[in-house]
Amino acid sequence: MLQFEELKQSLQGLEPELKDLADALGLDALRKEILELDQKATAPDFWDDMERSQKILQRSSSLKSKIEKYEKLKNSYGDLLALIELADEEGDLSLLPQAQEELENFRKELESERLSTLLTGEYDGKNAILTFHAGAGGTEAQDWVMMLYRMYCRWGERHGFTVKTLDSLDGEEAGLKSASVLLEGENAYGYMKSEAGVHRLVRISPFDASGRRHTSFASLEVMPEIDDTIEVKINPDDLKIDYFRASGAGGQKVNKTSSAVRLTHIPTGIVVSCQVERSQYQNRDVAMRMLKSKLMEIKEREHLERIEDIKGVQKEIAWGSQIRSYVFMPYTLVKDHRTGYESGNIDAVMDGDLDGFINAYLKWQTRDSAEEQGG
Repeated sequence: MLQFEELKQSLQGLEPELKDLADALGLDALRKEILELDQKATAPDFWDDMERSQKILQRSSSLKSKIEKYEKLKNSYGDLLALIELADEEGDLSLLPQAQEELENFRKELESERLSTLLTGEYDGKNAILTFHAGAGGTEAQDWVMMLYRMYCRWGERHGFTVKTLDSLDGEEAGLKSASVLLEGENAYGYMKSEAGVHRLVRISPFDASGRRHTSFASLEVMPEIDDTIEVKINPDDLKIDYFRASGAGGQKVNKTSSAVRLTHIPTGIVVSCQVERSQYQNRDVAMRMLKSKLMEIKEREHLERIEDIKGVQKEIAWGSQIRSYVFMPYTLVKDHRTGYESGNIDAVMDGDLDGFINAYLKWQTRDSAEEQGG
């Protein structure tokens, strides 16, 4: 039947991309490295160095996950091809919607895996620290921070990342003045780096009795979590350390001791804080990693040779500097001003459906880099 023949041609047209993906992943090399790592894991002294053993196990798990995702895609291709051919032989049009839906899902999964091979930056594979700040707009902006915070937490959960709130500061009336979140998982930073910048909201304010339309701004900073494998030297004399009582949810134990920690890097004015861990020492350790991550991210972004060269310049969180607009009224539209990608399903976006924007950014970035090299 014509409908199934067209579906089959569309599916077979994706087969070269599936083969290209296998080449881009370097499956043979991955399997070889997994064997070597598994051999190390069987050594009698493997657990003598816990830190090293954990890194080996994490690396092995990450490589196995890549192969499993590819094998799943390959099996999906075979299963879908068999379904289309069977439905065509039987002339069963009732299977057409299912086949169309599975083809679209396969296309999206293939595209997503292909784009993941573009994450080759030095820090792309690392965890990501997301820091939200309310900008122009008062209570409106603080409510907007809460909405963005929820949106990115939902995205992380949907993609299997571990989501951990490191710090938050409630707004006076509603929402959040600021918040920091850690997304733990493979390529978290590689995906999330596209989201850094100012986000603009246009809607009828729920805080305005007159029902007027308001524009609010919030910024999102995205940093790779710097672990102990990367050395970042910070002069202790450049740090101001404050201890205070944690606030927010957490039961009676939260406010009994001054366990929360705030670090100020005096030369740049950068401030980070953590209040989610049980002890002062743990919060200080997390805050220190956050500060190192922030300094390293600025150093890389501004192409500086040394941490000491950072001037601490902060982009204004206001009109004209936004990367994306979210319009609830008079129409519904989310538009990325860098790539031009947009979605009219604002409810889905606010519930964490960001893959279209992230994938469009990765394509745009790759195209941009290719043009620069070509030019």
